[in-house]
Amino acid sequence: MAGWLQGNLAGRQLEETNERMISLQEILGLSEPNEPFPWQNALLDRLTGRVGNRLVLDVPTGLGKTSVMAAWLVALASGADLPRRLVYVVDRRAVVDQATREAERLRDWVSTDRETSQLLGLQSDERLPISTLRGQFADNGQWLRNPSMPAIVIGTVDMIGSRLLFQGYGVSRKMRPYHAGFLGAGSLFIIDEAHLVPPFEALLERVVTPNEVLRGDRANDLLIPQSVLISLSATGRGVSENVLRIDDKDLQHPVAGKRLRAIKRLRLLKPENDNDDLVERLATEAWKLSGFGTVAKRIIVFCTRRTDAMKVEQAVAKLAKADKKQGIPARKIFQQLFVGSRRVRERQELEAWLEAHGFLAGSKAVIDAPAFVFATSAGEVGVDLDADHMVGDLVAYERMVQRFGRVNRRGEGEAEVHVLLQRDVPDKKEADALSKAQAKAERQRGAKDHEVVRQFELAPKYRAAMEALPLIEGESARDASPEALRQLKINANTDDRLASVLADATTPAPLRPQLTRPILDSWSMTSLEKHSARPFVAPWLRGWVDDEPQTTVVWRKYLPTLSSGCTNKQIADFFEAAPIHLTEKLETRSDEVFRWLLKRVDGITKLKEKPAKSTKPEELARLPKNDDVVAILVDRKGDVERRLTLDELRFDGGKSVQDEKKHFSRQLSSGTLVVDSRIGGLSGGLLDNKARITEPAEAADATDSNPWIRVAEDAQSNDIEPIPAFRIVDQSADELNEPTTSKQQDRVWRVCYRLPVQSSYEDEPSRFLVIEKYRQAVTNEESRSSIGVRTLEDHLADTEREVARLATTLGLSRELTLVFQIAARNHDHGKNCDRWQNAFSAPEEGRPYAKTLGPFRNSLLDGYRHEFGSLPLVKNDPDFSSLCEDRQDLTLHLVAAHHGFGRPIIRTDGCEDAPPSALAERVRDVALRFARLQQQWGPWGLAWLESILRAADHRASALVDEKEPTSKDINTEHPESIHG
Repeated sequence: MAGWLQGNLAGRQLEETNERMISLQEILGLSEPNEPFPWQNALLDRLTGRVGNRLVLDVPTGLGKTSVMAAWLVALASGADLPRRLVYVVDRRAVVDQATREAERLRDWVSTDRETSQLLGLQSDERLPISTLRGQFADNGQWLRNPSMPAIVIGTVDMIGSRLLFQGYGVSRKMRPYHAGFLGAGSLFIIDEAHLVPPFEALLERVVTPNEVLRGDRANDLLIPQSVLISLSATGRGVSENVLRIDDKDLQHPVAGKRLRAIKRLRLLKPENDNDDLVERLATEAWKLSGFGTVAKRIIVFCTRRTDAMKVEQAVAKLAKADKKQGIPARKIFQQLFVGSRRVRERQELEAWLEAHGFLAGSKAVIDAPAFVFATSAGEVGVDLDADHMVGDLVAYERMVQRFGRVNRRGEGEAEVHVLLQRDVPDKKEADALSKAQAKAERQRGAKDHEVVRQFELAPKYRAAMEALPLIEGESARDASPEALRQLKINANTDDRLASVLADATTPAPLRPQLTRPILDSWSMTSLEKHSARPFVAPWLRGWVDDEPQTTVVWRKYLPTLSSGCTNKQIADFFEAAPIHLTEKLETRSDEVFRWLLKRVDGITKLKEKPAKSTKPEELARLPKNDDVVAILVDRKGDVERRLTLDELRFDGGKSVQDEKKHFSRQLSSGTLVVDSRIGGLSGGLLDNKARITEPAEAADATDSNPWIRVAEDAQSNDIEPIPAFRIVDQSADELNEPTTSKQQDRVWRVCYRLPVQSSYEDEPSRFLVIEKYRQAVTNEESRSSIGVRTLEDHLADTEREVARLATTLGLSRELTLVFQIAARNHDHGKNCDRWQNAFSAPEEGRPYAKTLGPFRNSLLDGYRHEFGSLPLVKNDPDFSSLCEDRQDLTLHLVAAHHGFGRPIIRTDGCEDAPPSALAERVRDVALRFARLQQQWGPWGLAWLESILRAADHRASALVDEKEPTSKDINTEHPESIHG
């Protein structure tokens, strides 16, 4: 990859040890005589040869596209010149994401094969790092720990894209360049179902293209690891050059051929009369396919709207009930709702249900009654769903292709696929609505406008595409098998009329803004809290779309505003130490969140004013008080936008009530709402307006010792962390002032932040929210300095040793290695001052220290940045003068930026080593140096270089945590709180 040495380590190991080569058949778990599909072997040939920067994989669903991860691993172990970080991007947060299961399987396989581990460069105690959106690997940060190790990251377009563009959703500004550097350099991007997100695909095409204006100058760009993009698609939309497709060899393969020719009888069913209700028809048709509740078949029902899916679920449940008048007995059925607006916890529970009822491809589960899944678009992609039959409404062509792929995936049955058409001619009311909707520009149409246009303008086009599929000989049904769809696509290449039919039935790619260097530069200046030319990144990820605004809802038992004295800065610091974790998030429409919250507040108010007779006194006592802050709104940038008490959320006073409601509703758009757990309103992972007020939300707080979270006492392995890797404890001042504390000696949890939330009559803090982190986990940048005891001299030596190891493994030049060594052995010299030592409660004996047991006292630090204090001392290093001017600039910048500052500004507060005028000149140099280096190395190249030193610093800090503290290490003299 442009002369890069990423694959050389594995290649050298193979030559030196004559280790056996692993095969694709072996890693896929195939035993003789089973062989990989021909397209999988062809992909491996591409990866081990010259894959280039761009590849499109045009393979129908059901043929194991996620095996691209296994092919990458085999190629990497064989010494191929490939990126060592695989980033798998999905467009849905569906719980049973096939890619996640494949990553977990590969991780387990590599762990049991020592030879492969060695070929991949893993040490004896290391496992293949994976970070995903679910399970114990959810957002665990393992992919950030070592840039030289292979790693698998699985995330959504928004999660990966925002991080790539230096604006990571839910990531602190100090950590954003760290994430961007790891993603923007040396990544193999794989976009699953790329046809769903053409704007993001186009963005990544520019990221991986060499000599782009978005990159640095040519000489330096050659020193940065290059990235590769592979697009996966079952629809073939946008496919042009450098495409890998299935061919006749796949058709002749006994397993692949069976799946490609899987019987799927498509029947397009017209309504019997104009008054037929779609919901009732969907329920009735699904019930018929189950033999009226008598046949144990798995049936999936697809609905465009979530409300329809919920209504169909209720209608089928009603059909299963006994009807004594008709003499119909009750029927046993299984049913489950599958929608996207759920948290990780509930999505995991859904996966378990799907597995137990045989809805996952390859499942051996046996059911004794009909099973129904009622799905929205969440079930169309990224999920290895496999039902016996399907019922659904009519949607765009590319979505219908995905839906067909969710039945009879293995070709072992004969699937009925019933698509319900709606009437062709609108009635007068609908015709008027259609006319009004068509008169509006597309971006001005609301949800109802889009629905009526879809029904009466687009539906005929969607239907025409379905009718282009061939009729099955001797039957009235059409062939919806993967092979029939493939042939339809092939025919469209030479048939203009057919090509036009398919194009008209396909959702057009949204318009997208062009990514320019000035915009990318504005995002990369992460030290600037505000920037007038810094837009939100969403249009660059998804284009200009008309999707309903989304809000993320999080329930927490402890909010950092239990007293009026908490400032926005303290709240921000609290959320940095106890960050909102992926496992806590529920993302759904903003208007639904608005209505839900107001109804919950109204219910609490009414219950307090007029308690029901069945309400117990202790239940009333648990309800929030009128002046309690019960909601904190965080904007897309991670800044605290608003705090709201129960009283304020009533919106029940003044003439501008409606204006206030509209303003709050707009604020919710694309933001995060952290609510008090006592608000409740969570059932089955969905917002529930009707949930009982006195009952706590269903496992609402993901930080509050829920059984699905791995508790620390059960986590013995160093590479397994609880989810999330911190906990929040409510403690009194007396508890904190106990002289010897098992907490300080606890090798599992350690205090990283304390926030005063209640004061005594003497205005002394009397109660605290204490955030304790898990062992080696770093919840914020300051916590890295309060994890154990290590002298400054020892830590600098540790960091230099770690950075030298990384540089060797990464194949850096001798010159760049020296740059990192100089930066590493000088990066923390600014800690050698009383201000820093006192703020981190360093023991008096043996100073200066780089790492302490704390507690950290922010008031004593007074904003001092030790990396800023380190800068003038770097120039005293005897090797510094041997560097050319550009490399001296890089060395100084690495020191200034090793905690995420210096991009382009850094604070001078608390620094007393020079007069104010000299400090002002130094901080100006920091900014100008950043601008020069950004131009030379490019935004991602410079961030990647910074990440190497930061990773080495993290690794050196982790060594401290492995050292058991002695009695003299444990500091008990400063139990004070941390002030904002």
